[in-house]
Amino acid sequence: MEEIYRPIWLSIVGNVLLSLFKLVVGFMYSSIALISDGVHSLSDVITSIIGYAGIRISSKPPDRDHPFGHSRFEPLVAFLIGEALLIVAYEIGRDAVYRILHGGTIQVNSLMLGVTILSILSKEAMFRYSVYVGRKLNSQILVADAYHHRSDALSSVAVLVGLGAQKLGFQYGDSLAGLVVAAFLVKVSISIILENVRYLTGQAPPFEVCERIKETALSIPNVLGVHDLRAHYVGSKLHVELHIEVPPELTLKEAHDISEEVKKRIEEIPEVEVAFVHVDIKGVTK
Repeated sequence: MEEIYRPIWLSIVGNVLLSLFKLVVGFMYSSIALISDGVHSLSDVITSIIGYAGIRISSKPPDRDHPFGHSRFEPLVAFLIGEALLIVAYEIGRDAVYRILHGGTIQVNSLMLGVTILSILSKEAMFRYSVYVGRKLNSQILVADAYHHRSDALSSVAVLVGLGAQKLGFQYGDSLAGLVVAAFLVKVSISIILENVRYLTGQAPPFEVCERIKETALSIPNVLGVHDLRAHYVGSKLHVELHIEVPPELTLKEAHDISEEVKKRIEEIPEVEVAFVHVDIKGVTK
């Protein structure tokens, strides 16, 4: 199995098992907190399946309808996951406010606490693995899915705090913790959404990346200058266009070979997917 798919499958299997544990124990002891946390974990299964589909589609080669490939599908799916996080934040915040207004008590036992602690540890492990692979492979879907794991871990922390507070007699502990989690989720989801809007709208890369592209081109023998460098994101990767200047005494084949070497070297830069190189003769063409 390819490395990029492993975190997704781990997420699907892990969330199915965790949601079952939470829902069974929640219904056994009438714990609204555990039931809602179980539903939250089950919703992660859906987003992971969407993420898997997004990675599969974005990795497809170019075709007649998408001549530059399908890489924009990845940030599109990551954007949708960010939107899903906003919905989760709303649901958690709404439940927290409802409990503050209407109260309610349950009997807390060690099994309920144990399931919640298991959920926190499992989801944090999923988060760390997914975000590591996502950043390593520059996959925005995996990074977005990783923060969905973190959101579930934090909601489980809120449940643990709430159950502990309930056991100690503080009725609103779980609700206040839920509001904190909701605020964190809003921050994370907005960050994911804004980042992937940048990828979807073809924003230019940072200045440092453009300078690295320019320096790479100038490092090739007989490249005397670089101008009209343009680069923009197509999905999470860059498409680059630039003009290089070569000496007028070169043959057409020699100039072509230089342009091919420039193209090859630029496409070796991790952020770059494809480069388009135009050749100008120094002092003759522009």
